[in-house]
Formats: sequence, structure tokens, C-alpha cells
Amino acid sequence: MADSTASAAARPTHPADRPVYVIGAGPGGLAVAHALRVRGLRAVVLERADHVGASWRRHYDRLRLHTTRRMSALPGLAMPRRFGRWVARDDVVRYLEKYAEHHQLEIVTGVEVSRVERAPDGTGWLLHASGGRELTGAAVVVATGYNHTPRLPDWPGRDTYPGGLRHAAEYRNAAPYAGRDVLVVGVGNTGAEIAVDLVEGGAARVRLSVRTAPHIVRRSTAGWPAQYTGVLCRRLPVGLVDRLARPVARISVPDLSAHGLPRPGTGLYSRVAEGAIPVQDVGLIDAVRAGRVEVVAAVDGFEDGKVLLADGTRLAPDAVIAATGYRRGLEGLVGHLGVLDAAGRPLVRGGHTAAGAPGLYFTGFTNPLSGMLRELALDAARIAKAVARHGGERISRPAG
Repeated sequence: MADSTASAAARPTHPADRPVYVIGAGPGGLAVAHALRVRGLRAVVLERADHVGASWRRHYDRLRLHTTRRMSALPGLAMPRRFGRWVARDDVVRYLEKYAEHHQLEIVTGVEVSRVERAPDGTGWLLHASGGRELTGAAVVVATGYNHTPRLPDWPGRDTYPGGLRHAAEYRNAAPYAGRDVLVVGVGNTGAEIAVDLVEGGAARVRLSVRTAPHIVRRSTAGWPAQYTGVLCRRLPVGLVDRLARPVARISVPDLSAHGLPRPGTGLYSRVAEGAIPVQDVGLIDAVRAGRVEVVAAVDGFEDGKVLLADGTRLAPDAVIAATGYRRGLEGLVGHLGVLDAAGRPLVRGGHTAAGAPGLYFTGFTNPLSGMLRELALDAARIAKAVARHGGERISRPAG
């Protein structure tokens, strides 16, 4: 694995001797680089951090995959059985490091790409990178990650709030919050897990601010992982999945209406289509039923040192953790190319390219029920096939 830009810039940039540049050394970028190498095409991975899997290293300590070990492995290397069924964060990082080494991927760290443009000769892409670098590739794969830029709502009074307000991206474990009153904002998977972690880690009081009640599913029921159901449902009509999910939810998940979490009025798969992934239970149900996690209304703003809720309640917690999601952060990189939708998400993914942007691919910007890592593996094969089909003869070959 390279640790400088020498290998990325030393070779000629003749149109018939250009690599495919992959932006991001997370699981998506690594999987694509391997798939391209398998087809005999040179892929150079550019990573702004000093190591692979940078975003995984920043996740909170208790994180485990909600997808099974077997269905989370990337192409060409299984995850070790010793990782267990639900792989821990640190083991994911170890796996990504091993994956890069095992497949001898060409990775250049410490290089941040700020803008992608069509090459002046019209036969490829020009990347503007840190240090004034300009790199020309036959094709580009953007794999900068789903959780790229923390999103903190612009709540009124936010900047004047004297309490501790942090995005969940900064949360590591419950130790700093022992004996304290904490408000967690947002009931996605991250917010739910942090709330449970705080309870188990000794926080004096934990409240969970919820704007829209989520669908909650068991990570595994009678040994059957929720991911398996997600895979089976991928190609079924949305309405059918919604109808099938209702009786399953009534049987497997208790009614938490009395605790502030009513069953959602919209269908599970309909919510997924809108970008709301179900919360996989890793202790939230029991914590809410026991009153250890108190569900409160959505946050409307901050005033006079207090948190204002949508129902008029005012709270004065010691700390606020905003599990309010992330932005893809692609506007500066490719926003000028007309390849993003109104929400800043790529118009296409996998082996498809947007009109007017041939050779520009995206992976890792969806969060499907079937599991993101599984979809990254599938996308990698599709992208490599498309790249080889639409100009593989112009791409340089891997060294050795």
C-alpha cells in the first residue's frame, strides 16, 4: 500500500495509459479497486486520511454491524469466523486493512480530491487534489461514503446554548457522561444505540428526542437475521412489503405507544423508499419499556440555556447529543457536473453513469435493507464490468 503520491503521478498520462481513480478507501472504494484489478485494469485509490477505513475508525466504540459476517464480506476475502456473527467496529477496520494488503491494492493516502472535471482532451477525467495535484484518469469512481459530513440542524438559539451540544459523530462511549443528564436527539440506529450505551454506561438520565416514530425490527428473530428478510424483499412491490411487515411487527415488537413510541402510520418499506431505515433493536425496546430511556418530543430550538421541545416542554440536560444524520458532501466535488439530485445524492449508482458524464461512477450512497456492505460488493462488480466495457482498452494495467 502506497503512502505517497509518487505511484499515482509517476506514470505517463497518455489517453491509453491512464488508471481508474477511486476516491475513498472505505469498503466501497476497496471493493471496486479489487474488482477492477481482477479484470486487469489499474485502479488507484485516493484517500484523504492516513489509512483505509477512516470513517469506521471514528464510529462509537460499541458499534457492531447489523448485517451478518457472511453477507458483509467484500469480494475475494471472507471475514474470519472469530469475528462472530455481528462484527465489531474494530474488526471491520482490521478486515479492511487486511483486504487492501491481501489484494495488493494501490492506495495513496493523505490526498484529498476537491473537484472532478472532464479532462481537456475529452477522453477522461481531471482530478484536482490537495497540494496542487492534477491527476488524469480514464474513469473515476466516487466512494467517499454515506456518512461523510455530519449534519447538525440550524436550530434557533443553537449557537448560544451553554450546555454541551455535540453531533453523534463525536461520541465514542458513555464514560464522559456517567452520572449526567443526557438528551439524545434522533431515533435512527445511531441515536437508539447511543441512548442504550448511555444507560448501560451509567448516565443518570437519558432522554430520546423523537420527531417521527420509527419502525423497529429485531436484528434477529429465532436465528433469522432481519437482513435476510431485507434481501428477499428487495424486488417486491413496496405496498406488498408494507402489508407483510405489519403482522410481523405486531408479533415481534411490543406496542410502545404508552412510552411515547407509537407504531408508525406509514408502511415500513414506504419509509425506506423515503430514506428512513428501520431501527434494529439492540436494547432500545427493553430500555424504553423499563423507563431507562425516556422518549420526548422533537427539538424545536434553544432558549435561555434550555432545550425547547415541539410540545412546549423546556429541558435543561447536562449534554445534548445530536444523532441527526449526515450529508453526502458531494456538491463541491461533482455538483457542477449535473450528476446529483436536489438532495445532493447521485442520480445513478453502480454500473450506470449520468447523461453527459460517461466514466463517472458512484457507489455507497444508498442504505438498503439488504445491507450496505452487500450492496457495495454487488456494485463493485457492476462498475468494473461497465468500465471494462466502455473503454477498458484505454486504461493502464496494474504493475506486476
